[in-house]
Amino acid sequence: MRTVKLDLPQSPYQILIGQGLLDAIAPILAVLPQKRVVIVSNTTVAPLYMNRLCATLGAAGVRYATVLLPDGEQYKTFDSLQLILESLLRERCERKTTLIALGGGVVGDITGLAASLYQRGMPFIQIPTTLLAQVDSSVGGKTAINHPLGKNMIGAFHQPSLVLADLDVLKTLPDREYSAGLAEVIKYGLIDDLPFLEWLEANMPALVRRDPSALEYAVERSCQNKARIVAMDEREEGVRALLNLGHTFGHAIEAGLGYGVWLHGEAVGAGMWLAAHASAALGNLSESDVDRIARLLRAAGLPAEAPALGFERWMSLMAQDKKVVEGRIRFVLLKQLGLSYIDYLSEAQLRPLLP
Repeated sequence: MRTVKLDLPQSPYQILIGQGLLDAIAPILAVLPQKRVVIVSNTTVAPLYMNRLCATLGAAGVRYATVLLPDGEQYKTFDSLQLILESLLRERCERKTTLIALGGGVVGDITGLAASLYQRGMPFIQIPTTLLAQVDSSVGGKTAINHPLGKNMIGAFHQPSLVLADLDVLKTLPDREYSAGLAEVIKYGLIDDLPFLEWLEANMPALVRRDPSALEYAVERSCQNKARIVAMDEREEGVRALLNLGHTFGHAIEAGLGYGVWLHGEAVGAGMWLAAHASAALGNLSESDVDRIARLLRAAGLPAEAPALGFERWMSLMAQDKKVVEGRIRFVLLKQLGLSYIDYLSEAQLRPLLP
């Protein structure tokens, strides 16, 4: 088991990475204020892993209740949030009851938001079951739901007490979902870790076939990168914004096509491809650099192209993104491979990029 520590002044916690962690009760017991939990999952993940987690908890004398959400980004809504909150009320849960998110990024985000709201804040644990959630969304305390006018626009910062990344659960992850997670892995190499980017170029075939040692290294290195950045800037007032490489474009793709048509990681992959072209247009990257990024995305099974939304639609969607500052759309761009920065692009600069 690998351990990555996220050192935050008010809420430090550990990210545990390894195999068989669904059976590891000791780390969970160590962070429970009381032996009572509510497990939130969805209709796809629960049949695979809910009984196993419940058996682990029950054997240790932990009382549990469960909440099932429908599966998909299109259900990351007020209705799903309300379902969790009503369940907590019916179960007469207390502030020291712990919520456990058993699922991918959608389950984790909604569960974390519910935990931030119920009785003004209750503890929660992340048990991410997708690669994207293990390397990104489960770490750092961002919680949210979507709105038809914008992705993740309604949310809160609320850190988990523990993240358990069981690599065994990725064996049941569909290939498309797995590739979507690789987008966030690639992101870390591009923004701040050139040696990792070069490792990914050499080892992407092993990652795609889910080689255990390559996968463990990629998850650990990704979590280390995110934990380091979040520790410097918990509430995204500075350097943490670099983690949004490709996301301003990507969120527009998700909202423009309809949530769930493209997976989040697919949209981020296309967004990073657009960010690479924007960086090249500014003279920061060479065409060979852009080609390297495109090859890596395609090797991971991700799109190296963007859907045709139409320029006005692109601009309208991006103008509603939470990364807009004083009416200007903020982007993460690349000074070079492995070195990112934040800048603003004008309509004149964006027009030739956006299909």
